[in-house]
Amino acid sequence: MRPIFYLFSILILVSCQGTKHNNQVTLQDDVYYLSSDALEGRESGTEGEKKATAYLAERFAAIGLAPKGDSGYFQTFNFKQGSNPHEATQIVDSVSNASAQGINVIGYLDRSADKTVVIGAHLDHLGYGGEGSLYRDTIPSIHNGADDNASGVALMLHLAQALSNNASGQTNYLFIGFAGEEKGLLGSNFFAKNPTVDLSQVNYMINMDMVGRLNQEETLAVHGVGTSPVFKQVLYANNDQGLTIAEHESGVGPSDHTSFYLVDLPVLHFFTGQHEDYHKPSDDADKINYVGMEKIGAFILALINDLDDDPKLTFRKTKNESEETPRFKVGLGVVPDYLFTGPGMRIDGVSEDKPAQKAGLQKGDVVVRLGDSTVTDMMSYMRALSSFSAGDKTKAVIEREDQSIEVEIEF
Repeated sequence: MRPIFYLFSILILVSCQGTKHNNQVTLQDDVYYLSSDALEGRESGTEGEKKATAYLAERFAAIGLAPKGDSGYFQTFNFKQGSNPHEATQIVDSVSNASAQGINVIGYLDRSADKTVVIGAHLDHLGYGGEGSLYRDTIPSIHNGADDNASGVALMLHLAQALSNNASGQTNYLFIGFAGEEKGLLGSNFFAKNPTVDLSQVNYMINMDMVGRLNQEETLAVHGVGTSPVFKQVLYANNDQGLTIAEHESGVGPSDHTSFYLVDLPVLHFFTGQHEDYHKPSDDADKINYVGMEKIGAFILALINDLDDDPKLTFRKTKNESEETPRFKVGLGVVPDYLFTGPGMRIDGVSEDKPAQKAGLQKGDVVVRLGDSTVTDMMSYMRALSSFSAGDKTKAVIEREDQSIEVEIEF
């Protein structure tokens, strides 16, 4: 962590309303503050989240966004924490039934246009761990969430600044820092049902969740590509940064864009992939790829500007990819690389004492055959895996660097 005076200097900068001062706040500054120990992991309903929401409101004001919450920049909602891991956290109407309060932060760039684009990122994280944490130590530790999702909030602010600097345009922009995403998309769900703008004028929604770890192949996953007929063309036409786009059709997924898809709005969700620090205390600001974030920001800004003068987009329903996932009786014991765009299924991690490790599989291996099935992508891998039961043995073919290797797998 950087010295505490560094954090104070950021707060001094955002308290200044002039463009000169505001431009001094960088992506890196925003990520370092939002993922600092001072915010204690930004769990919804805690003082750490309140500090994060105050910071975001100050940044919105410094950029020149108008307040668009129920009370200034803030939209509050009450929720009741589940009493056990099997009971979901729920939004409740009565304060007396609530265990905590979540706070969405909403800023508006008003161009008096007839259509609005929503740009969002979730502000909350896991606090000191608890449910959802992959940290195995018994001593609670702050989960700073630099990639998840200080990176998305910082990139949202970066886009807000860029769009506010452009006086022309035929679109209004609504920027939202969502609360309660980690507890079940609470904040985005509440906004979709209690919007502070007319949803009939919303053109589409952009969501950024974990955009801070662009890999060496510069692969960016884009979900929701099928939710409007124009998205695929616009994505590839504006990819001047040479990003490798891993496209996914479905508008449903484990992040806030889902809440907008479910009210029949086109959505695009940007994601640079999971990693070994996901939902652990080690997800810190010094591990973020800030150059990569700049590239992603330039890409998103280009496609936003491309769509600015287009007619309102057509919404299209998509298949829910999670519903098509085969059921498994066994597991290989690997973490798939969901950003891999080549043929096969590339392994991003291998679990201890599981079939893959026992067979000698390694991170970076690409499974191209499993049993009698050719593996061409993630879905074909899952279909092949679903045919096996405990005790079965089979052959697998993997590609490792320039070699093709056959191994025996026992489930």
